Formats: sequence, C-alpha cells, structure tokens
Amino acid sequence: MTIYSNTTPLLAFSAIGRLDLLNKVHGEICVVPSVVSECHMGGIIEVPDLTAIPWILIEPEPPQDDSRFLMLDAGERDTLSAALRDQAGLVLIDERLGRNLAEFYGLRVAGTLGTLKKAKEMGLIAAFLPLVRELQGVGFWYHEKLVQRLAADGGE
Repeated sequence: MTIYSNTTPLLAFSAIGRLDLLNKVHGEICVVPSVVSECHMGGIIEVPDLTAIPWILIEPEPPQDDSRFLMLDAGERDTLSAALRDQAGLVLIDERLGRNLAEFYGLRVAGTLGTLKKAKEMGLIAAFLPLVRELQGVGFWYHEKLVQRLAADGGE
C-alpha cells in the first residue's frame, strides 16, 4: 500500500525524536519535493535530511495546475494530488481542511495522533499521553477531547 505524508506529521515526530515511529507503524512513506522543502526551511524543529532516510521515498511533483487544492499550501496540495495520482492507500495529514478534502476525494487519512495510538497498540511506545504532551509542549495543538478519547481508547 502506498502511503503519503504531508509535512506536519514529519515535523511532529521529528520534534519528539521519534521519526522512526512513522516507519515502524506505516512502513515506507512517500513524500513530494515540496514537503521536503517545507521540512528543511528551518525553524525550531530540526528535521533530518529526508533524502538520506531509506524508508522515505521522494516522489515526483504532481502537475501544479490541480485546481481541486488551490486553497492548500504547497505541501498539502502536492501531497494530495500525488496521493490521488498514485491511488495511495493512506495519507498522513493533520490539518483539518487538507484531511477533509482528502476524504472528500476518497483518500483514507491518518495523522500524528492516530499514528501514536497505533504505535501504542503495536507495543512500540509505553504510553500515548506523554508523547502528546511533549508535542503540545513544543507548540503542536490538538483538541483536548480528541486527545482524551484516544487515550481512553488505549487504556490511559
């Protein structure tokens, strides 16, 4: 199954030093060049060189004239266009508008929290909530009711 990731899950897992969880939970991850560029713009979160990670596959940019996603930033637009082009089985994306559009066009979505929940279910992490709190501590925002529901689902 082809899996594409947008920028935010890559930033989130890099922020907590657990980029490896994306691979352990989802296997190979496809990204488009605009996502690579967004990850390497700099800022407070340092993302490893994605081109040097063997389980991250850099896919060609889709055509830039995809009017379905003009309201999205470049990374989201290109990720969704490429995922549709390649009939991806899953798109990792956190932003609400991007998720809504992906689902509207028939793509299955997951995000950072869903990946953390799955990592706990797989025994890859001991607890879900401490990593969510760590993400929140560096500026990531998640609706607290969603966090509590996912934590309860996992027995926390």
